[in-house]
Amino acid sequence: MVSVEVKSIVKTYGDVKAVNDVSFEVQKGELFGLIGPDGAGKTSLFRILTTLLLADSGTATVEGLDVVKDYRKIRNIVGYMPGRFSLYQDLTVKENLTFFATVFSTTIEENYELIKDIYEQIKPFSNRRAGKLSGGMKQKLALCCALIHKPVILFLDEPTTGVDVVSRKEFWEMLGKLKKQGITIIVSTPYMDEATLCDRIALIQNGSIMSINTPGNIVQRFPKPLFAAKADNIYKLLHDLRADAEVESCYAFGEYIHLTMKANDADALSVMRVAGRNNLEGLEVKLITPTIEDSFICLMNENSE
Repeated sequence: MVSVEVKSIVKTYGDVKAVNDVSFEVQKGELFGLIGPDGAGKTSLFRILTTLLLADSGTATVEGLDVVKDYRKIRNIVGYMPGRFSLYQDLTVKENLTFFATVFSTTIEENYELIKDIYEQIKPFSNRRAGKLSGGMKQKLALCCALIHKPVILFLDEPTTGVDVVSRKEFWEMLGKLKKQGITIIVSTPYMDEATLCDRIALIQNGSIMSINTPGNIVQRFPKPLFAAKADNIYKLLHDLRADAEVESCYAFGEYIHLTMKANDADALSVMRVAGRNNLEGLEVKLITPTIEDSFICLMNENSE
């Protein structure tokens, strides 16, 4: 069953087309990811789906309700956690939670089972002002406030940006538990490693969706063998490979350079031959499995041609 349906949504700001003819569906109970860098159009889409922004054209429904005509009903059934911490900094943890519960005519106690696992972690700080919390604790408080009215669908806009690795891991574990309770979750993130934690993902760049599929299927569709290479002088290696006529694409990736060759039957030996033309010391080449980030770069290059 479809929980969210987006059809040909367009949103422009002056001459900038932030959302460019975007269409997709999210199934009930699914953990769906919008994956892309800053400025890709993720926040504009979230604001349209949570009835905070009107699209220039196209239609969208949330739980069968139209985002324009039925905005009041939608606001009562969705939870929204914006990318920027937007709770009341001068209120304590408990006061923020109580305030948001009251807005939706409920109480912390009434829906305590839903937020229990998360709230127990911030309960020791319940009398601390929200503005004095760490990044990870702010994130947990914001999630509690988004859940306090027992929404059927949760919109999380870059929820792990600016928090430490441990807090990011804990947050995704929380999302897994919420998904088991039947809540539909749509999350946006610029972190490609988080894409693998979603049921399905949409890769978005410059307002357009490049691919929608499971993370595994997107990686499997990588069109050519991918190689990793490094040398003692990695900057010289990168320059040489980019200038070589046999190399199709080449980019820095951590301590390695990731590259594809124009020849479809290239292997590690043929890449080593090309990479070794300038006799760089410490040269190493190996065949590797593509990541979501490699797939994103590949699709981005295809769309720019």
